[in-house]
Amino acid sequence: MLGSSTIIGVASKTLTRAKDTMTRELSCPRSISEEFSSGDRDCRPVPSRGDSESDSMQPPAPPPSKHDKADKDEETLKVYDGNQGLRRRLFRPVSVQKSATVDQILSAGLRAFHITKPTENYYLTDAYDEVGSRVADPNPIASLKRREGKRPAIFLRFREEEKTTGEIQVYSGRLKTAQSIATIEVSDSSTVSDVVGAALDQFGLDPQTKLAYRMLKVVVEKGTVTERVLEADEKPWLLLKEHARDSLRQMEQIRFHMQSSEDPHGSTVALYVGNLTPNLNQRQYENVLLEYIGRDNKYSSIGPIYYEYGSLVITYEDSHKAVQAFYTLRESMHEEKNLLVMMLPALAPHMIPQGVTPLLVFVNVKSGGCQGQELIGSFRKLLNPYQVFDLDNGGPLPGLYVFRHIANYRILVCGGDGTIGWVLQCLDNVGQDSQCESPPCAIVPLGTGNDLARVLRWGPGYTGGETREDAQTLLKDVIDAEEIRLDRWTVVFHPDEKAEDKMPVNQAMQIGASAQSEDNTAIYVMNNYFGIGIDADLCLDFHNAREENPNKFNSRLHNKGVYVKMGLKKMVSRKMCKDLHREIRLEVDGKHIELPPVEGIIILNILSWGSGANPWGPEKEDQFSKPNHWDGMLEVVGVTGVVHLGQIQSGLRSAMRIAQGGHIKIRLNSDMPVQVDGEPWIQTPGDVVILKSALKATMLKKTKMKRRNTEAIMSPMTVTCPSPTPPSASSHHQLPIDD
Repeated sequence: MLGSSTIIGVASKTLTRAKDTMTRELSCPRSISEEFSSGDRDCRPVPSRGDSESDSMQPPAPPPSKHDKADKDEETLKVYDGNQGLRRRLFRPVSVQKSATVDQILSAGLRAFHITKPTENYYLTDAYDEVGSRVADPNPIASLKRREGKRPAIFLRFREEEKTTGEIQVYSGRLKTAQSIATIEVSDSSTVSDVVGAALDQFGLDPQTKLAYRMLKVVVEKGTVTERVLEADEKPWLLLKEHARDSLRQMEQIRFHMQSSEDPHGSTVALYVGNLTPNLNQRQYENVLLEYIGRDNKYSSIGPIYYEYGSLVITYEDSHKAVQAFYTLRESMHEEKNLLVMMLPALAPHMIPQGVTPLLVFVNVKSGGCQGQELIGSFRKLLNPYQVFDLDNGGPLPGLYVFRHIANYRILVCGGDGTIGWVLQCLDNVGQDSQCESPPCAIVPLGTGNDLARVLRWGPGYTGGETREDAQTLLKDVIDAEEIRLDRWTVVFHPDEKAEDKMPVNQAMQIGASAQSEDNTAIYVMNNYFGIGIDADLCLDFHNAREENPNKFNSRLHNKGVYVKMGLKKMVSRKMCKDLHREIRLEVDGKHIELPPVEGIIILNILSWGSGANPWGPEKEDQFSKPNHWDGMLEVVGVTGVVHLGQIQSGLRSAMRIAQGGHIKIRLNSDMPVQVDGEPWIQTPGDVVILKSALKATMLKKTKMKRRNTEAIMSPMTVTCPSPTPPSASSHHQLPIDD
């Protein structure tokens, strides 16, 4: 267990040391998938034709109801946080009472952009007022300018002319200092040199040595980490106010970091390349890459290669060649797909301060509606942005590669059960090449089922908003969590004859298909449960419906409603799984088990299934031992039909206890719906064997202990990622750290 002062999150400190020839910023477009989902995206729909919202062609409205009358008392405003928002047509809709005061509108606008500074630092202007003067009317809704077919619009503005002084925070980075953050009072005339000297004094270092240090400005904007080494005579407070004109939210995300002027990391640069053809050999991958980059720009080394994912890492000793390769590959297409190219940060053990346990965060932004996007933005504010990865870009592999040399770290996975399985599968693939083979994993549940998260006490689903406090609470929970083992199981399918597997390849990848031999034998890894029959049949129908209309399945309540409707249909439709007990033969630990009349069996590794139900039921006196998820045993239960299934999910009944054991063999005599960890397909006749896997998984279980009155300490960690900037390029450096 980590003590109260132990650090699990690593704060954003000095992120990158740009090379001597790369001290200016370069604006760098995105690769195939957007680099780092920013958490800055607005989850609300924005009209496809800019901000036009004409209602002039709407049909006649029905007579007003009480609800309509209440709506008439409100006005929805488009709120821009700066000029950049207007240029990009990105705004946040805010509803206020028509009698709202300026201060009320200002507070609502700031909340919409999650800006927590005092309101007296800001003012409003009318976006449609060409003069751009301040909104002076105490109750301005009626006096705001309107354009035909458009809502009223306002700007949030920083009082830059009045605010000639302020405070900035400077992070110590890799500098060995007693404190990690210095708060410096600055004015319009304060220079970087002044700030460096004052920061060194607060860090307990000699201010006279300030020439040996430099300061970086770091911004996370639209998912891309942007940094620039500042000149000694630049003025940080004026820089902040310049950013405020474009985006107040961006101003909030700017950080200043200290680092030594000398480059301690060398020039090695690693590029992650994805969207290649899976399962080629090394020579074939090399030929593909050289076809794009040319032999004159060949990398220094290649590897590791993630064959089944069609991705790999190439390393350059020459940063200039790395930059050229980055741009070339990013613009290349392979088999009608753009290559996914990322320049990876460098993280070495000596960069981690003593006593620090760094945290690697994976966020599935597609899980839980907008919650994933909200969390990724919150974590990047609290932690080093390079340790927070968006799984929509490259999956878990880039993050695991970055942390491969770290002997002790923890992982926080934000997503559903499928996301957890995906991360564990990737850990299986890279574990033998990493210093830490089985880092403990905590969960922020964002999906629908979240059965593993429930068992480990992380809850049925994350309900927090995008606030710093919510993210800090999660980090404190990770600090307090206890390590616990999770049994994992190998499920082997031996079809009777060579037949085309009915399970899609991408689906097999999600649930951990690790091999498929020439005789069509397939091997999968199971973490939670395995089902045959009625529950797998329902799961398959639900899966197909979601694949056809993914946009409709964006809430847990809706998903459960669809599941119930499908169950009702099964009650009156043809029963594919009727008399299942006659179509399968079950052996547990070498002993034949006579099955009662059932339409489905479920084999459990954890005591949560179907979004929190416990089919095994409460503890009672029988021939079975009390189960858990680390005892090397599986529990086999039976379901008699759809009604019984619904009763189990409602907590009214338990399933039929059938057997308990560590080695299970099932004979399928006909096509049968099956599911592994909630991923379903139709399996052809043959044998299914479930046995204990050699793969390890260490999970983090949330403690029930009362919250300590402590803060999660965010410690400095320096991660380097050279700029993809040619020496002659313009002065804008944007780091594409996708995930």
